[in-house]
Amino acid sequence: MSTARGGVVREHPRSFAAVLTLVGYVVVIGTLYADTGVYPEISESTVDLLAHAIAIVNAATIACLIAGIYWIRSNQIEKHRAAMIAAFVLILVFLVMYLLKTGGGGRKEVLAGAPLRTLYLSMLGIHIFLSVVAVPFVLYAITLGLTRTPAELKQTAHARVGRIAVTTWLVSLILGIVAYLMLTFYYGPEQIEFVRGMA
Repeated sequence: MSTARGGVVREHPRSFAAVLTLVGYVVVIGTLYADTGVYPEISESTVDLLAHAIAIVNAATIACLIAGIYWIRSNQIEKHRAAMIAAFVLILVFLVMYLLKTGGGGRKEVLAGAPLRTLYLSMLGIHIFLSVVAVPFVLYAITLGLTRTPAELKQTAHARVGRIAVTTWLVSLILGIVAYLMLTFYYGPEQIEFVRGMA
């Protein structure tokens, strides 16, 4: 990549990542807790369809991240870069589907008394926490990666931040998929409540 690419973003990658992080948090929190009226109303069956699609996208993201880790350890920089960009694009696809599903439809919750509910909620809680933590690290790492050459990246915190980003992101994705599998295949209809979205 050209060293000139990026402009203000290149000169202030931390600030850029911080602003994007804040915007992301506001959009997600607003979708979850504010009656914005932005999202079209969707049916419970569409919510289920989006949940399945999200799980597939997240599984593909995991595959990209693992490939990216392998390639950077093998010093295959361009393949690593391509895998991480693909993972980032996939997470944006996830975000669009998640916002539509939650804001326009709703979510499913496990009812009190259901078996392994505490385990399910614990995994879900860790998944959400790590998702929140991962965002600024992912955005900072991808910003550095897109605005610098491989040689320049060696002079930045890209590798260190990238390790934190990938670790938190991977664990979050894996726990999210396990929670999805439990909600879809382990719990019966009588153990789940559908909660309509706020929008």
